[in-house]
Amino acid sequence: MADEVEREADVGVLSALVGYHLRRATNVVAADFARSLSETGVRQVLFGVLSVVERNPGINQGSVGRSLGIQRANMVALVNELVERGLVDRRVSAEDRRAFALSLTDEGKCAYADCLARIRAHEDSVLGDLDTRERKRLIALLSRIEAKES
Repeated sequence: MADEVEREADVGVLSALVGYHLRRATNVVAADFARSLSETGVRQVLFGVLSVVERNPGINQGSVGRSLGIQRANMVALVNELVERGLVDRRVSAEDRRAFALSLTDEGKCAYADCLARIRAHEDSVLGDLDTRERKRLIALLSRIEAKES
């Protein structure tokens, strides 16, 4: 009937399944993250690479990939994209001539800072109902799940 009020269906057993809630929460966080960074052209994976390079100037791209769980072939494409955009400088490593050392360019440092400010605002928006202690606890719990991957 057209006059019927739509009501939300009872999801049954799903309401007690952690995976269901993780997936729903992931969808909310990912959508808001993408919206927050949409003007920058930086995707989540690119920000991950920028973050590791920012923290470890001169790191080789293989180490970046391993730390983020990115396969070698995908890592090459990501670094190429960042180099082409002028955000990352790639040079032959002084320690291992077969590897490339990565560092942020001045433009990369600015882009990183801009993205980080947007991400912090995004997290404050999405996680606004959680206090600092709860956020730390959430990260600790999620990290325990992530550790199962190793």
